[in-house]
Amino acid sequence: MNFDIFKNETLNIKADIAILIARVICGYAFILHGWGKIQDPLHWMGPDSSVPSFFQFLAALSEFGGGIAWVIGLLTRLASFGIVCTMIVAAYFHSVILGDSFINLTGGRSYELAGVFFYDCIGIFDRRSWKILFGSKNLWK
Repeated sequence: MNFDIFKNETLNIKADIAILIARVICGYAFILHGWGKIQDPLHWMGPDSSVPSFFQFLAALSEFGGGIAWVIGLLTRLASFGIVCTMIVAAYFHSVILGDSFINLTGGRSYELAGVFFYDCIGIFDRRSWKILFGSKNLWK
């Protein structure tokens, strides 16, 4: 079995510090975002929700637990996978099922935040994407 996705890669000190700062800030945001959900992880969407309790639990766990994992740096790629899955479902739920717009200028529901967090998980936390974007292992030299 090949577990290359868990292989530790070092870019350079400046890139590692930038990724650390982004990971801690976004992780803290996810801890706050998941805090209310983890208080009642099986029913946080309300009693009339059509989403099964198991999936509500997975969403609460991926947001709150994934945020903690990002902050402490433990299994960040696994945590990112859970958050990506949750953000894909959230974007689909808001855009297709609820019919919300991408950005709501009046402050109502929208799904742009799910898109931003999805990009963060894919773009920031997978170091191979830095190599693809910038074509070098030595960033910010």
